Parts: sequence; C-alpha cells; structure tokens
Amino acid sequence: MRLVAVIGCLTAFPVIAMAALWFAQLPDWGIALAGSAAAVLSTAAQASILRRDLRAVASGIRRIGNDEHPLEPPESRLLDPLPHEIARLSRRLASHTALIEQQRRADTQILERLPDPVILLAQDRAIRRTNAAARDAFATDTASVLRHPEVRTAIDKAMASGMTGTADVTLPAPVQRDLLVTAVPINPPLADGGQILLVLSDRTRERLFERMRADFVANVSHELRTPLASLIGFTETLRGPAADDRPAQQRFLAIMAEQGARMNRLIDDLLSLSRIELTEHQPPSESIDLGELVRRLAAGFEPRLAGRSVTLTLRVEEQLPNVPADGDQIAQVLQNLMDNALKYGREGGHMIVDVRRALPGPRWPSRPGVLITVSDDGVGIPRQHLPRLTERFYRVDEGRSRAVGGTGLGLAIVKHIVNRHRGQLVIDSDEGRGTTVNVWLPATQTAAIPAEAM
Repeated sequence: MRLVAVIGCLTAFPVIAMAALWFAQLPDWGIALAGSAAAVLSTAAQASILRRDLRAVASGIRRIGNDEHPLEPPESRLLDPLPHEIARLSRRLASHTALIEQQRRADTQILERLPDPVILLAQDRAIRRTNAAARDAFATDTASVLRHPEVRTAIDKAMASGMTGTADVTLPAPVQRDLLVTAVPINPPLADGGQILLVLSDRTRERLFERMRADFVANVSHELRTPLASLIGFTETLRGPAADDRPAQQRFLAIMAEQGARMNRLIDDLLSLSRIELTEHQPPSESIDLGELVRRLAAGFEPRLAGRSVTLTLRVEEQLPNVPADGDQIAQVLQNLMDNALKYGREGGHMIVDVRRALPGPRWPSRPGVLITVSDDGVGIPRQHLPRLTERFYRVDEGRSRAVGGTGLGLAIVKHIVNRHRGQLVIDSDEGRGTTVNVWLPATQTAAIPAEAM
C-alpha cells in the first residue's frame, strides 16, 4: 500500500503543478515546460527511492547467500512486504542450517565414539574423515592400509555395485594384525563428499585364540609326552618291583619331582606367552624408570650368581629417559635374559648388564631410545642357529637345555614382549666367546639426547 500511495502522489504532482500554473494564466509553453520539469523530477524521485530500496533488498539477499542470515528486515520505504518476506526466509534458513549443523555434529560424535576404526572416503578415494579408533590404531599408516590390494578390491566393489564389500586382510607391520574390512556405500553422499564408509574390525584376538588353541595342543602334547611317560613309568615301578626298595623309592621320587617341576615351568611359560600374544598388537600406555627396574632385578639375582660364582657387572647410565612400557613385561624380559646368561654362561664366569641411551646408527632407529645389553662368556651359539632362537621350543642343545631347566620358550616370550613395545631384538654370538642379547626400546618422544652424547 505504501508503494501505491507514494507512486500515486509522485504521479499526481506534475498534474497538480500544471493545473496551478494554468490558473496562474501562464503561457502554454511555460505550462508545458513546467509540467515536463515536474514529471522529470517525479520520475527521478521514484527511481532514487526504488534504487535505494532495491540495494537494501539485494544486500539482505546477499547476506543470506553468505550464510549470515539477517533476522531483521532490510530498511525499505516503498517495497514494504518484500523485506519482511526476506527476513522470514532468512529466519527459516537459519533454523534449517542450525538443524543441519546439529545433525552433522551428532554424526561426527557417533563416528568418533565407534569402537572400531572407521574411515570415510570420497568418490576419488580421498580420506574425508577418520575416527579416534582409526587414528589410534593406524596413525600415519592409514594410507598404506588403503593401498592394500584386498582393501582396494572391497572399495571398488562397493562403488561399482552399490553393495557392501568385505575383505579379510593381514597387516604385517608394525605388528601382525588381522582385520575384517567392510566397505559400505553411502547414497546419497554426505555433505562433505563422503561416499564410502570403511570399517576396519580388528580380528587379531580371535585369530590368535584359534592359532593358540592349535599350537597349544601340538606343543603341549609334544613337550609333555616325555615327563608324563617318566612319571607313569616311575609310578608303576614304585607300585611294583620297587615297592619295598627304600633307596630306589627316594631316587625315583626325586626324578618324579624334577619332572613335575619341569611340567609346571612349561605350563607357566605357555600361559605367559599366550597372555603376551593376546596384547601384542596393543602398545603399552604407561611409562617406567628402566634404570631403577634393572637395579632391583639385579639385586634379586645375587644369590643365584653366588651359587655359580658368576660376577655381575651392572652399568646403568644416569638420567635415562623414561620408556613407555609395561613394567611387569619388561621385568620378565630382563629376568629371562639374565637367567639364560647365568644358565648357559661359564661357571665362575662374568655377566654384563648394560643399560644406556641408544645413539642413532645403522642398527638402531634414529628416534630416541634405550638399549639393554646382556652378555655372558659362555660357549656361544653357532651362527646357523641365531635366526631360529626366538622360535617356540627351539633349542640349540636340547639335552643341555633340559638339564638346566629350560622350556624353549624364554626367547619367544622376549621377542613378543619386545614386539609389543615396538622395540627391536638382536642376538650376537661367537662360539667360544659368549653371547650378547640387545634389546632396543623407544623412549618417550619428549626425551632429548644430550649434546655430549652426540
């Protein structure tokens, strides 16, 4: 109504002006000239007001296009209904945008809190989003996972057919992991371009259970056969021919006790190895003072060292960086290595335990780390046996190993613990000169190597 009234007034102005001039008895040409001038002025005024209103309306529309969503109508003198409609549209768009943003945040929270690693891919296979589980599990290795041939096949199937693609994948590094990969197509794509939802379900524990069950039956049936046969045989002898032979009974009972202890050690090591393998793909989250741990364990070995007249030299560098580690498992590594050095070293010989910062070099990674070295001066190990020392139940000298109470699982346990801690195990040995076992463990990333160590 305001627009009609203003236009009507401005249109009537030339007519009124010409009528007034006619009553003033001006010449016709003056009346025409004055009427024309009044018409021009009226048109210019209308154009100016409309231009100003249109600029205000255009500014309001532009702000809506920029997602600013003005809630007040633009100032307008003539286009009265239009600014209010623009403001109403802006409010509706703001409400709709807020709803979409709320749904997007909800989607992000759901994705972040899923327990399985999830990767959201665009049509060109570019990564749009990853959740916390994926970042923790793969860190910088996500791209290498996507390059796996079977993973790519599952993604191609999902994109081509619009149906879910699956694949069983084994990743060898940094530790072996078994994954069930599920590629789920999203149609229509998400707002950020996500078109494939890749779910990487870790099946390592389940596969380990299956393998361990089979290995346990095979290994235990083999390793327990001899002591069980001995126990059964001695039991039958004690119940029969040696029933009244007191000296024979004492001798046989001692052998039976030794075989029973051997079976107990074997079962303890098997259970320990099984527990370690179950958590091998999960790096430890705690931090320990390695120097204090080594000193405490070395003190506990003093009676056994004295029993074999072995001298221990303990070298622990001062102010070692903390190591992200499971304290109980690292203690088990040190106990196994020192136990091996004591059992297979020379009686009356010398054992060295050295703990220091690992300087970057050809054998060790360039990042900060701590090197544990356990050396003995025993008979050593032939070179052809070194690659197989960490296999389960592998023994260089089976008779000697059984005689000193070895189960053949000690170095296998050490290897799996070191793998879990993302470390490295290197065994050096010279026949006739002894054996040295090196364990490199990563230090906390905040620890820096001092200048004098370089």
